Parts: sequence; C-alpha cells; structure tokens
Amino acid sequence: MIPSYKLPLLKMRRLGLALLLPVAFLGTVTLPHQLSSVTAQTPAANRPLTIRSDIQEYDSKNQVITARGNVQMLYPARQIQATSAQAQYFSKERRIDFMGNVYILQQGGNSIRAEKVTYLIDEGRFVALPQSNRQVESVYMVDDAELNNQANTPAPKTPGLRRSN
Repeated sequence: MIPSYKLPLLKMRRLGLALLLPVAFLGTVTLPHQLSSVTAQTPAANRPLTIRSDIQEYDSKNQVITARGNVQMLYPARQIQATSAQAQYFSKERRIDFMGNVYILQQGGNSIRAEKVTYLIDEGRFVALPQSNRQVESVYMVDDAELNNQANTPAPKTPGLRRSN
C-alpha cells in the first residue's frame, strides 16, 4: 500500500511521463489519418514551426490557426517542443497562445508547466499563467562548470539583517 502523502508525487510523475512520451515520439511516429498538421513559415528565417492536433481551423481574414485536442508543437529553429489542450498561432503578431495543461520543453532540459503560456516569437519570450490557486513551474538547467572554474574566487558576503524599530 502506498502512503497517502506519496500519491500526489506519484500522480505528478505519471503526468510528466504522459506529457513527455508524445513529445519524444513526435519525430518518429505520425498518424496522418488521426492527426491534423500545419506548418507555419516564419518570414525572417523561413524555418518551419509544426503544429499537430486532433482538429485545426484557419481564419484567413485574421491569419489565426487554432488547434484543439492533443496539441503538439515542434519548432526546431528555437529547439522548442510543446504540448497542450489548445493552441492558437497568430501569424500577424508572431505569437502562439497555449491553453490547458501546457508543457514546454527546450533543448538542454529547461521546461515550463502552466495552464496558459504565450510565446512571443520575435522576442523569444514566454509569459506563463497558472490555474487559479496554483503556481507556474519552471525548471532551468544551470551549468555549474562555470562556478567550478571560479572556485578560487570567494563568494560574496551576505549583508547582515537590520532590526527595524
């Protein structure tokens, strides 16, 4: 029997694995009869951004692609993979809005989990929002090799606490 305090951790690990598996197999297995796919070209670099999902709609007037259900985005030029329940690509604004259980993975291991994430393509910036009463989670890989090279340099001193009267 699993102790009750370990159940949320176990569920989070299973969810993480469930989110990573589709991303890992994205390049190896494609089911063309079940998944719709669209490739958007970025004007400056002319590199593809691929979005796969169960359903996709294109609004030609506003140049917005809406993808729903098992959304998977692959953007090799920026080394980004993402999964979510829904995504909208605003080609005029060069922006992607992900909604619903968003997980974004960058090469090198950096990742973001949130309920809603906006990716501003030209700025290379993510803006993440949580579900109500929750938090956004980001994992950043820190290269400690640079710290090891600076081993001879003493660490800066932490200022002492001041009492307020």
